[in-house]
Amino acid sequence: MRIRKYLTYSLLFLLAAVSCAPKVKEGYDEKTGFIGTISVSGAFALYPIVVLWSEDFKKIHPNVRFNISAGGAGKGISDVLSNMVDIGLVSRDLHEQELARGAFPVHVAKDAVVGTFNKAHPNHDLLLQRGLTQQELIGIFVEKKYRLWSDIDARFVKEPIEVYVRSDAAGAAETWAKFLGERQEGLKGVGIFGDPGLAQAIKDKPLAIGFNNINYVFDLKSKATAQGIAVLPIDIDGNGSIAADENFYDNLDSLTSAVATNRYPSPPARDLTFVIRSDKKTKLLSEFIRFVLDKQQQGYLLENGYVPLNEELKEKELKKL
Repeated sequence: MRIRKYLTYSLLFLLAAVSCAPKVKEGYDEKTGFIGTISVSGAFALYPIVVLWSEDFKKIHPNVRFNISAGGAGKGISDVLSNMVDIGLVSRDLHEQELARGAFPVHVAKDAVVGTFNKAHPNHDLLLQRGLTQQELIGIFVEKKYRLWSDIDARFVKEPIEVYVRSDAAGAAETWAKFLGERQEGLKGVGIFGDPGLAQAIKDKPLAIGFNNINYVFDLKSKATAQGIAVLPIDIDGNGSIAADENFYDNLDSLTSAVATNRYPSPPARDLTFVIRSDKKTKLLSEFIRFVLDKQQQGYLLENGYVPLNEELKEKELKKL
């Protein structure tokens, strides 16, 4: 599907990302329709689907251009609040100071951050059967309580736990940290830039553990986890095993269903958000956001690893415009 090529090459695009071009004057008339440029930057999680949405919007409004780059939710919110872009892509809750500076959020989808580990881990099967509890994850990512895998469970290998986190200001890291009762700055491990980079680090190290957005873990065509990486189940009830009602990680459809029905905890399930400035709600931006919330565009989400908004939530977001 179209979105896959953006996931495959996204890291190359991101490393070469340039500043967004200045926005041309926007307007509308019956003959030419909308004209103007929409500049977008921010969360890796939203980047691929926004590229898809922009292509479909241009089919209807060919005189509209898009400048889209990724670089993390922190960059998105910073860029939009400083008037560098029209839309910031944000994959975490907004902070009070951001709202006070004029950030205006519109939720456009849902997804989740998942714990990840290497498929070649010596205890791969046991990790899938046992999972890790929230408290054990705190011991790994926050407290550094566990140095060896066997410190968690004597059945695990006596080898160092190689912990990887995000080095950039990221919605995935902020959301994972919130699940662990922390801020991103409180996560401990080797910092890696971007979702593609963190996923690759996990694939390269058999003893690694980290976290990623869903889209960088699953193969969107087969709906199975991508080569070299596995999803770490969360032992929600803390009983030392993954029960049937906690076991929804084997394919993309079952995980997104668990997110949609609130069986996967929130956080690390989360809202994906367009942020504009409250004083920049132009007709062109409003038209694009309405387009994104349309039934057909929301229909792309599930097949591409996202969870669409239900009708009630969609109406709530449309009323903001």
